[in-house]
Amino acid sequence: MRFPVLIVTMLAAMSATAAEPKTALVIHGGAGFVPKDALSEEDRRDVHATLNRALDAGNRILQDGGTSLDAVEAAVLVLEESPRFNAGKGAVFNAKGGHELDASIMEGHTRRAGAVAGVTTVRSPIRLARAVMEHSPHVMLAGDGAEAFADTRPELERVPNTWFDTDHRKRALEKAQREEASKSGARPLEDDAPKYFGTVGAVALDKHGHIAAATSTGGMTNKKWGRVGDAPIIGAGTWADDRCGVSGTGWGEFYIRSAVAHDICARVAYRGDSLQAAAEEVVNKIVPAMGGDGGAIALDRDGNIAMPFNSGSMFRGWIRPDGTRGTGIHEDEPAR
Repeated sequence: MRFPVLIVTMLAAMSATAAEPKTALVIHGGAGFVPKDALSEEDRRDVHATLNRALDAGNRILQDGGTSLDAVEAAVLVLEESPRFNAGKGAVFNAKGGHELDASIMEGHTRRAGAVAGVTTVRSPIRLARAVMEHSPHVMLAGDGAEAFADTRPELERVPNTWFDTDHRKRALEKAQREEASKSGARPLEDDAPKYFGTVGAVALDKHGHIAAATSTGGMTNKKWGRVGDAPIIGAGTWADDRCGVSGTGWGEFYIRSAVAHDICARVAYRGDSLQAAAEEVVNKIVPAMGGDGGAIALDRDGNIAMPFNSGSMFRGWIRPDGTRGTGIHEDEPAR
């Protein structure tokens, strides 16, 4: 018995639709406490517009059949170039009045990874992190060594450290130093939780079923002694494997101690937790129990997205496998 031609055609179309490879992308511009009245309507529009430009940059690659690795790099590049976020151009100042930048990137199905810490003259730290992954035998390079390696890569643009200066970050440094001086020896990392984290990151799923994650940051305002947070540490601020990818944003000392990014994906891999359950447990229970706060973005191989945070706000954006997208800042803010 033969099926009518119409039925055969419909079944073929349904099969093709079901087999269409999934893509997804999720980004963040940092978690922290940003009061609603601290942002003007113009500021708010600009933040949402920048998040959408980052989504567009990454999604364009995914829709053209490109790799998740290229997509997360492209998305993070947009955020690094924006003075709105604590990465690249908008990086915070350290205690000496300069900038020390950190970044990492990881490809899930190969477990290749690259990271840099304390770099000062590379315009795009995420590009340098990828160069470490692809053109060196190492995973992480720091300080002068990372700068020396950058000298071997002519494609990396170099800038004076002052290029990263912004007026609002300078004011934040001056405020932090006044507060520190008034506390006569108080221990800021233990007594004063940071009020804002502007770290940026992205996680993508491509049409090949591969996941990649990337994170970039200027660190903590008024940081001393070459302090490095979780962003460049594989397993703490960034992780990707063949099931799951994570980019974190929060109080880095606690994200390092809890291996936040890896722990989320380990719960998916070893316990069979859903992505949402794993991310919520780690970010909203384990980290706060230790005294930290922040958020994370996570994505699994089925295109599920999780974006938990416990800091009142997190700049974030997403494009799901069905093409729906949005951006947000505060917890109760409707998606735009």
